[in-house]
Amino acid sequence: MTDYTQDLANARRPDNDIVTAGQPSADQLAAAADQGVKTVVNLRPVGEFDEFDEAAHVRDLGMRYVHIPVAGPDDINDANARTLDEALGADGVPAMVHCASSNRVGALMAYRARHIQDKSADQAMEIGQASGLNKQSPLFDATRAKLG
Repeated sequence: MTDYTQDLANARRPDNDIVTAGQPSADQLAAAADQGVKTVVNLRPVGEFDEFDEAAHVRDLGMRYVHIPVAGPDDINDANARTLDEALGADGVPAMVHCASSNRVGALMAYRARHIQDKSADQAMEIGQASGLNKQSPLFDATRAKLG
């Protein structure tokens, strides 16, 4: 069986039970379900993606769907990090967390690492980059500033 992440845009495994990525296709979501993914976390705001009803598709495949809209730096915050942390709890993994490119995923993963998991700012930035945070993005510096 081919790993569902093989052709998934910007797919990374910052943790054995978590895949971060850009937008998955309907077929990639089906392959993820077939390979044991329990939870899909979508960070794209409403209206940013409309090729198919991702929430309904994920639920039809038997996975849990969690939507945390992250449009920019203001949405990298305590409430969204807590929601992500709850989604990635023991009952939620294996999981896929995605946005359009994985950049916002990396930012929220870094914030979660620092403010929920008590990692150092440097460790949190490493986790963010391992999860897709792009050094060339304005979100990179905004995230670093939020880590203290």
